[in-house]
Amino acid sequence: MKRQTIDVKGNEVSVIIREKGDFISLTDIAKYKNIDAPADIVKNWMRNRSTIDFIGLWEKLNNPDFKLVEFDRLRNESGTNYFVLSPLKWIETTNAAGIISKSGKYGGTFAHKDIAFEFASWISPEFKLYLIWEFQRLKDDENSRLNLEWNLQRTISKINYRIHTDAIKENLIPQELSSSRIRIIYASEADILNMAMFGMTAAEWREKNPDLEGNIRDYASLTQLVVLSNLESINSMLIQQNVSQQERLMQLNKMAIIQMKSLVENTNIKRVR
Repeated sequence: MKRQTIDVKGNEVSVIIREKGDFISLTDIAKYKNIDAPADIVKNWMRNRSTIDFIGLWEKLNNPDFKLVEFDRLRNESGTNYFVLSPLKWIETTNAAGIISKSGKYGGTFAHKDIAFEFASWISPEFKLYLIWEFQRLKDDENSRLNLEWNLQRTISKINYRIHTDAIKENLIPQELSSSRIRIIYASEADILNMAMFGMTAAEWREKNPDLEGNIRDYASLTQLVVLSNLESINSMLIQQNVSQQERLMQLNKMAIIQMKSLVENTNIKRVR
């Protein structure tokens, strides 16, 4: 359950987001009509025969524990001069689920959105329309956030699955470069990273793979690309520190080995799949 607020024509209206349905504050809606006595506005609405029919029908359709006998008694009394009905009495008498009454600082009367929109229509058709718009905006924002989180989790799952499957491939962990290879100076900074990660330059890869299109990184695993991205940041830092290409190549190669081992062997990462 999560509580949020929306602004409806300058009025703050509380909304409770629940898995079983969203509830909107009738108390806040009633303040649009009477800010000093919103509870009285809600009671006046509930004593109407048409209101009893509406919220009773909602309960019949959505609440299997709704007390029909008690509802019929209230319905027969509704509309008379002596009939008074509060939200709490309605809930306790009929075991209603569409309206809830909360006490405390953030309390008040809340109703399922279906009922809340009906109440808002009784208050003001204009206010109801603005309420629907702002509520829908809230739900759209909520859905966008959930979709973003779902896509992020889906991406992470894909990465973790790829890490797991890559672990059985040969040559996943970069080979430690020999001293003779490290002593070679490469003018291209991209090839410094290629050497550290793959043990060869782009030209050497193309020579070994004349039938393949693209470049060496196009055929890298997702895990290797993640580590390459990290190596780029590290290399940039080393360049700022005036570290020579030979020294950077050696350090980047060691870092590539460490990071790849960490990704493959980390049991916590595998468990996220």
